[in-house]
Amino acid sequence: MADSGKIYHRSCTGPALQTVKQHAQDEGITLFASCFCPFVQRVWTALEYLEIPYKSNEVDPYQKSQELLNVSPKGLVPALMLNAFDPPRALNESTVILDFLEDIAAQSTRHRSLFPPSTDPYAKALVRLQSDHISRTLVPAFYRYLQAQDPEAQISGGKEFHAAIRSLVELFERAEREVGGTGLWVEGGDLGWADVVVAPWIFRATNVWKHYRGFEMPQGTKFEAWLGRLFEHPAFKKTCSDEELYLDSYERYAFNRPNTSQVANAINSGRGLP
Repeated sequence: MADSGKIYHRSCTGPALQTVKQHAQDEGITLFASCFCPFVQRVWTALEYLEIPYKSNEVDPYQKSQELLNVSPKGLVPALMLNAFDPPRALNESTVILDFLEDIAAQSTRHRSLFPPSTDPYAKALVRLQSDHISRTLVPAFYRYLQAQDPEAQISGGKEFHAAIRSLVELFERAEREVGGTGLWVEGGDLGWADVVVAPWIFRATNVWKHYRGFEMPQGTKFEAWLGRLFEHPAFKKTCSDEELYLDSYERYAFNRPNTSQVANAINSGRGLP
């Protein structure tokens, strides 16, 4: 397979496009988003699940407008503009935003949460361990595998990502043994913090990686059932575009084009993710 020179998409398609259209009116929160960005999708999914009103503002993260730089100094997405303040205030970094949204939801009349009940702090701590593994290990492994060009490096990268998934499954299983399970890993459970944090990369592994690397997800009845519940959850599903958008937008990563993104540059240089 050769690099065909496809460029990234600038607007959502499919279910995600319909969701954007439903959030075109001004609200107390404006989400600065990019249609193909997994860091955006985790925040977007949380907004949908927690039922927090917001306006969607699709931006091009490679053509950093002053409007974007005003809310995100590095020009990275996601970012939030908090319009209730005068002048408006801003937040960036996906995990920081997720914490903020969780606190906002706790103050609403709906009382929705991505965490176990506050009466079980140990269960919440287990979820934090799951999230820490995703951020420290699984997400960087995703990009190392996708950007690897040497066949041996690709094989090694695929094994590394498989191992990262296995470790995540072990953390899910630990929570199941010790607290009855967390999130969608439990049949009959609901969307949880770790589900939201990892879903965009697991989703892209099933389409982008399958196309560019011939990757197959790990097998196992419980794992496959979790994938099904995750991908079909309404809050996640409505933030997904058609497959073509991801295949086109990630070709630049798959062939490791120069200056693909700040994330790609960090992986190439061995630095932590920005």
